[in-house]
Amino acid sequence: MKKFSSGRWRLCSWYVFWLGVILLGSFLGAWQWDRADSKQAAAMARANAPALVNPKTLPAQGAELTLNGEYIAESTFFLDNRIVEGRLGVAVLTPLKDQFGHLWLIQRGFVETGTSREPPEVSTPTHPVSLTGEWQEANDDGLLFGPNLEGVRLQRMSLAPWQGVIPAFRYQGWVHADTGDGVFLPWWEANVMPASRHLGYAFQWWGLSLAALITMWLGGRYLYQGRTHNNKGMNNGS
Repeated sequence: MKKFSSGRWRLCSWYVFWLGVILLGSFLGAWQWDRADSKQAAAMARANAPALVNPKTLPAQGAELTLNGEYIAESTFFLDNRIVEGRLGVAVLTPLKDQFGHLWLIQRGFVETGTSREPPEVSTPTHPVSLTGEWQEANDDGLLFGPNLEGVRLQRMSLAPWQGVIPAFRYQGWVHADTGDGVFLPWWEANVMPASRHLGYAFQWWGLSLAALITMWLGGRYLYQGRTHNNKGMNNGS
């Protein structure tokens, strides 16, 4: 069996490496393009989400909800390490029982605490309340180092701390209240990367693939010519 020369190995290795780069860039570009389509669809769905009053069915993501009911003040927890206008504090999380007896988790807004680690003191209405806010489905986004629950503070939004403490929530998610009784300073905004940014990433990856293709062709041509020149020299020398 005829063995590969070092020049042939070098040429094959060159093409294999750059073909891998081309395929990777093409795949990542297609992936970002698909994400752009998904984000555009999600943004349109959120923009067209309805405004609901005391809903009895699962709200659409981004729906504006108006709820009437009573807070369960003793089951309040706090979302830790929120920063609003340079101030350090927490977001107040309190369950609410609506007029049908269904439980909703309400993110009631920002309260400044500074660097104190003492349990925050907040006032909660004891009378029936009405509030309005945006519905967000539960998710596991965000990095988490260590346990999520530390005393009465949460490092990331979750329904888990209330399990076994109160009856189950009606739906898996929470309401980010911005107006109403017992609502503090609104701070939350939906973190939605625009589709245009994903399209930009897609074209960057495809640009990388094109650059890799050109590099592969030029470098391969150079290596091939060098290998041919060396073979001619060896033949002439023999």
